[in-house]
Amino acid sequence: MSGAELLTRDFAVRAARGAEMEAAFALRRAVFVAEQGVFARDDRDAVDAVALPLVALAGARVVGTVRIHEAGPGVWWGSRLAVAADHRRVGRLGAELIRLAVGTARARGATSFHAHVQRRNAALFRRLHWHIEGEAELHGRPHLSMSASLAHYAPVPDPATGWRLAAPGGGA
Repeated sequence: MSGAELLTRDFAVRAARGAEMEAAFALRRAVFVAEQGVFARDDRDAVDAVALPLVALAGARVVGTVRIHEAGPGVWWGSRLAVAADHRRVGRLGAELIRLAVGTARARGATSFHAHVQRRNAALFRRLHWHIEGEAELHGRPHLSMSASLAHYAPVPDPATGWRLAAPGGGA
């Protein structure tokens, strides 16, 4: 990582384009395979064929990602939320990806939005107006089944445009 990237305080959050999709997969592998050991070699699955990948960008570098998909009429799911280790305490990238995910689904007719959230991340989701529906063990790890309170999320009709945000403070 260059010194310029360390000082990047300006981020874009939007739908992935072109090579950003492979970069999002690489970030997911870094988090869910190498760092957390949730998967042995790769975390890709059948959902990737139908999901819309969303990304957070620091310049051209993908530093966050989540995927969303419609599992049934109006029933949306978000999964594989990942933020690069060196950007987890920078601003609110995870929260902004969640806002984009739920807002995009709302604009596409979501009547509900769900996720299986690792227990250690539940506080973030609760602050963002999600509630716990139950518990589940996925990939050998405790998760919470959670759903978003859609009224707290404005529809995002054009996730390809997304938005820019500036993180407060100094370096990453």
